[in-house]
Amino acid sequence: MIKDLPLPLLLAVFALAGAAVVFSSIRATRLADIIADRTRMGEAMVGGIILGGATSLAGVVVSVNAALSGDASFAFSNAVGGIAAQTLFLAIADLIYRRANLEHAAAEPANLIQAVMLMILLSLPLCAIAGPEIAYLGVHPVSVVLFLAYLYGVRLSARVSEQPMWRPVMTSDTRTDEPEDSEEANRSARGPALRFAALVAVMGLGGWVISQVGGTFIERFGLRSSLVGSLITAVVTSLPEFVTTLVAVRRGALQLAVGGIIGGNTFDTLFLVASDLSFRDGSLYHAMGTSDLYWLGTGLLMTGILLAGLIARQRRGPARIGFESVAMLGVYLVAVIIEVMG
Repeated sequence: MIKDLPLPLLLAVFALAGAAVVFSSIRATRLADIIADRTRMGEAMVGGIILGGATSLAGVVVSVNAALSGDASFAFSNAVGGIAAQTLFLAIADLIYRRANLEHAAAEPANLIQAVMLMILLSLPLCAIAGPEIAYLGVHPVSVVLFLAYLYGVRLSARVSEQPMWRPVMTSDTRTDEPEDSEEANRSARGPALRFAALVAVMGLGGWVISQVGGTFIERFGLRSSLVGSLITAVVTSLPEFVTTLVAVRRGALQLAVGGIIGGNTFDTLFLVASDLSFRDGSLYHAMGTSDLYWLGTGLLMTGILLAGLIARQRRGPARIGFESVAMLGVYLVAVIIEVMG
């Protein structure tokens, strides 16, 4: 049993599980770029739906396991803490991409609509928390609404990607979504898709191990569930998004990088749906703590700042990063300080 391991072995298992998730995600990013070209779905859509969902799998396993064990705070903070951490990764990627502001270069209508949908999806749990404590068969009605809204958002994003009603102003720093190989679109996507599915299975298994270790940290060392969920398991299970973002930026697939983060965050809202279904002591939204609510607000605020950056498209700010990156770094740092001091 993982929970019975001595601390050195426990940390080693945690590190190995995290490494397996990260290395699988690196390969998955390359395959996602190939799948985007061969299926002609586009980098923003593949990044937002397929890659975003795959790299989020480890996180959803953590939240579901926490909810099944009755720890609502762990489940909730892991979900919303991951959204905040992944949004921060775009600010770090902006620091690394030296040619121009990343949000300027990766102009894509599908990313804008996904950011809007993410803000809507994050607002729904907030309404549930502020509303009456109700649950039917142990599930809050907002979880059903959130799931249906997510499906509608995916459909709307696909429509915007295929038939955009407006296009961004093209500049010398704007990168377009074009296949790297002109022959790529004529090849079959079956092989890359099967390898991609195998990597997803590895990420899911890694997520289960991380959830077991995280629960052990809470029980053995008396750590707060919100602290472990938002700053330990959420960050570790979000590392695939960080790696895939850096790999995508390095490959010049900027729409894939931005779309992967926003789409992954959108998918992460479904952690709350899965956790509410798994939590058997009533509504998940009324069983979590104040610090968990703070991380929900942090994720919502950072998404709003990111959306403003995607719309404003500041070309070059201080050190060639946009105002949104500076603001997101500041917001996340304040949230971490408050969590640690709390």
